[in-house]
Amino acid sequence: MSMSRRTFLRATTSSTAALVAAAAGFRPRLAAAADEPAGPVDPRKQFQAHTLDDVVKALGGSTAQKSTEIAFQAPEIAENGAVVPLVIESKLPGTRMIAIVSEKNPHALTATFHIPDGTEPYVMTRVKIAETSKVTALVQTDKGFFYTDSLVKVTLGGCGG
Repeated sequence: MSMSRRTFLRATTSSTAALVAAAAGFRPRLAAAADEPAGPVDPRKQFQAHTLDDVVKALGGSTAQKSTEIAFQAPEIAENGAVVPLVIESKLPGTRMIAIVSEKNPHALTATFHIPDGTEPYVMTRVKIAETSKVTALVQTDKGFFYTDSLVKVTLGGCGG
């Protein structure tokens, strides 16, 4: 059997790369789902909540108060529900976390952003929204949970209505 130059180079390159990786201690490992929580707080229950009140309780609060100190920009009509742009800025002192909640999504809690001390509480992101629903910007401060919301209409096929 005659081996072409290209086949020979491909085989020796692959073999050499595998030997170098093995010598460096890189070995393939199987990935497994976590059965135990990764830390002292199990974040899975936060994402299993279906309403804003459930999300607040899962995050360790009791209730959330509506606030005008949260600037929330969301499109009135989202032509593509897979990439809905949101901008959230908290003017509340002591902001520790900003979360996005969409109750009609399979998991109401869409995202959480932990804000370190001394950091401007500002988030700009894109989220996926399953269908027309109220999207809530939830803010955790030293004094509790606060929120503001906006109705986002998701159009099918980008028809705009």
